[in-house]
Amino acid sequence: MSLLGKLFGGGGKGGKGPSPQEAIQKLRETEEMLTKKQEFLEKKIEQELQIAKKNGTKNKRAALQALKRKKRYEKQLAQIDGTLSTIEFQREALENANTNTEVLKNMGFAAKAMKSAHENMDIDKVDDLMQDITEQQELAQEISDAISKPVGFGEEFDEDELLAELDELEQEELDKNLLEIGGSENVPLPNVPSSSLPSRPAKKEDDEDDMEDLQRWAMEAM
Repeated sequence: MSLLGKLFGGGGKGGKGPSPQEAIQKLRETEEMLTKKQEFLEKKIEQELQIAKKNGTKNKRAALQALKRKKRYEKQLAQIDGTLSTIEFQREALENANTNTEVLKNMGFAAKAMKSAHENMDIDKVDDLMQDITEQQELAQEISDAISKPVGFGEEFDEDELLAELDELEQEELDKNLLEIGGSENVPLPNVPSSSLPSRPAKKEDDEDDMEDLQRWAMEAM
């Protein structure tokens, strides 16, 4: 019987081996058990060290016995450390193998589904179908182009004649505007007053006299 069979209780040659999930679970349980054992040994080592320190000068024999027990515990602790490393490595390998198995299983399932989807497909029929679709799209584009073209219903015009007529209309509008501007020059303007503006006195003596002169000048201008 193999080591794994002894660890996980496997049967003889005809017995079915454990599944990856079961093996991973067993390894995790073993890791937890060894971790607890590790913590216990660390506490025992600390206790024996304290006993050796306490009896170092008073009871040499008791101190030596404590150091011997401490050495045995340390040896067991080192063995557990090595065992934990081996179990951790084995568990990670099983987890990776289990992941790869699931991935391959799903990929196989997807391949079968794809094969089933393509089972009733003929590549020649697919090519014919795509060609028909392309022809129909081209026909639809031609119909759209034909519908979008402007229809004159038999009326055709010379574009040069239309442009010449447009230039004539613009020129007429320009002449009309110039005539309106020229006619506005004959509008009568207010007469220039005949009398001269009152001269500014050298020295302002009376504000009322200045106001009367300005009013008189305004009346004459009107």
